[in-house]
Amino acid sequence: MNKELVRTVKYTFVAASAGLIQAATDAFCFQLLHLSAWRSYLIALILSVIWNFAINRAYTFHSDANILKSLSLVALYYVVFTPLSTWWTGLFVDTWGWNNYLVLAATMLINFVTEFCWQRFVIYRGKVDTNGKEKHQDE
Repeated sequence: MNKELVRTVKYTFVAASAGLIQAATDAFCFQLLHLSAWRSYLIALILSVIWNFAINRAYTFHSDANILKSLSLVALYYVVFTPLSTWWTGLFVDTWGWNNYLVLAATMLINFVTEFCWQRFVIYRGKVDTNGKEKHQDE
């Protein structure tokens, strides 16, 4: 099977697991702790980003890229994405009364596509399959 197709499928599964972490955390904060939609979303997003980065770096992109530089590039992505998505979550849910979970699902889909492109073509550009794990899996 095409290596990039396999990588995309792996990323999808990791992102789905991060999505479950995010959705569960968001529901816990929103429903049980009664935090506002934007606060619940922000806490959930932070937890899912940490999970997504760690797993994808090791198992999807098999990268030995400098971790500090990689984390800085993840932070750069989220410096843009987090304020925008937190703002539209508050606007759509807290102000306009849209369903929190519908907004969360749409936001997660936008995040899935844009973050994959950011990781594949910016963070790990030229540093994919460099940690040695990829070679052992092919054998």
